[in-house]
Amino acid sequence: MDGVLADFKSALTKISPELIDEFAGQHDNIPGIFSLMEPVPGAIEAVYTLKDKYDLYILSSSPWENPTALGDKLAWVKKYFGGEGSDNVFFRKVIFSSAKNLSRGDILIGEWCGRVFWSAYSFWKF
Repeated sequence: MDGVLADFKSALTKISPELIDEFAGQHDNIPGIFSLMEPVPGAIEAVYTLKDKYDLYILSSSPWENPTALGDKLAWVKKYFGGEGSDNVFFRKVIFSSAKNLSRGDILIGEWCGRVFWSAYSFWKF
């Protein structure tokens, strides 16, 4: 999700310098940071283009030490993809897991070390 749909760096511009310093090297642990991200340019449009042809899911990990991350990420999906109910593109199709290698699918579009990649495996390898 982060780096593919949501621009993590955009949230850093909305955080106080004091918090940036306090969480140096672990910005993903800043409470509330995932609610502040802007969409990656073109990502929302890409999802709406792909949704009619593919069965889309979001597979995202969550920082263990950030108590707001899960709720913030889900709220972000609701904000940008159609709200609370079944009109949301990802209604009941958001999976949170730190072990993405245990998931199955045809194609994974992900982000690793700041680079977007895709992988066409039944079991993804990281």
